Amino acid sequence: MPKLCFVGLGNPGAKYDNTRHNIGKDWLLKIAPIYCDKFVYKSKIEADITYSHSEQVLWVIPDNYVNNSGKTVSKLIRNMNLDEDKIILLHDDLDLNPGEVRLKVDGGHGGHNGLRDIFEKSSSKKFIRVRIGVGHPGDKNMVSNWVLNKFHPNDKDLLEDAYCKFAQVFDLICSEKIPEAQKLLHTK
Repeated sequence: MPKLCFVGLGNPGAKYDNTRHNIGKDWLLKIAPIYCDKFVYKSKIEADITYSHSEQVLWVIPDNYVNNSGKTVSKLIRNMNLDEDKIILLHDDLDLNPGEVRLKVDGGHGGHNGLRDIFEKSSSKKFIRVRIGVGHPGDKNMVSNWVLNKFHPNDKDLLEDAYCKFAQVFDLICSEKIPEAQKLLHTK
């Protein structure tokens, strides 16, 4: 029985790889080879999963679109007997600039439709979240197109630096040392 679960939000299919909306999934897949073996599809959860840390940490890539992520997360809670505060959601965040990453406990969805769906289908907001900055297009009418597009070339170095900071605190997060991880991650 896992004690902790990482869920990387993203849309299925190669055409969405490396888009803003897929950064949670992309980061989880990027760090996974350091800790675990290949992912295996589990239909009852509608996700690809794997384990690490002597099967104490579950890794999940939902097989549904970001805006339907609640389907997989609610199944995780029911089928894997996980508490919401032991689920860590990696997701894109329009309110943070590229290169910014924040670790947040609880809180609202901030307009993120995937988080909204998760909160509605699980009846909870007690998740831990890795908020990965993707910037805002400046006009709310452009958001849908913005998140489905790839990053600007000038953002790539900022994103790589942010990923490196995340990778440095990953073991702290796995050890549930959230305040320590926050302090390191949020300090410039």
